[in-house]
Amino acid sequence: MDERDVRLLKAIADLGTGSPEKLHEATDIPVSTIHYRLNNLKDDGVIENDLYDIDLEAFGLGVTVVIEVLADYSGSYEGVGNKLLEIEGVTQLYFTMGETDFIVVAHLADSDRVERLISDFEAIPEVERTNSTFVISTMRDSHRALQSYTLETLLDELGIES
Repeated sequence: MDERDVRLLKAIADLGTGSPEKLHEATDIPVSTIHYRLNNLKDDGVIENDLYDIDLEAFGLGVTVVIEVLADYSGSYEGVGNKLLEIEGVTQLYFTMGETDFIVVAHLADSDRVERLISDFEAIPEVERTNSTFVISTMRDSHRALQSYTLETLLDELGIES
């Protein structure tokens, strides 16, 4: 990966599109080069997909809940994690160090669904306790981590000369 690749990925994150024409306007990299580099980044597994982002609130899943899950399990944590992932509404799951074993993020249609979600968690034998927090306002919800960096910082962090 070089400076042009980082510039392209940063532009994709900022613009929310992989359109070669829009990326050309933002980066001045020729469209044919953009096509070539995007294909290479896909082949290398850096770019994972071409999915459209969905506004969950506009879609009807406007209630976001962050849940801490404390579990008692022997062996691998993956078994409990897989059970948590099977519950509808769970969109993110993190295995963590410290007192909390898992952090779950769920997007639900309304607050009544939260009770069902917690009941589903508590039906898992290994789950000892949950602690739920309703999100009042989303300040940032992006799977595009590059948006939170400047291009200069990214190049510096990755050790790439511009």
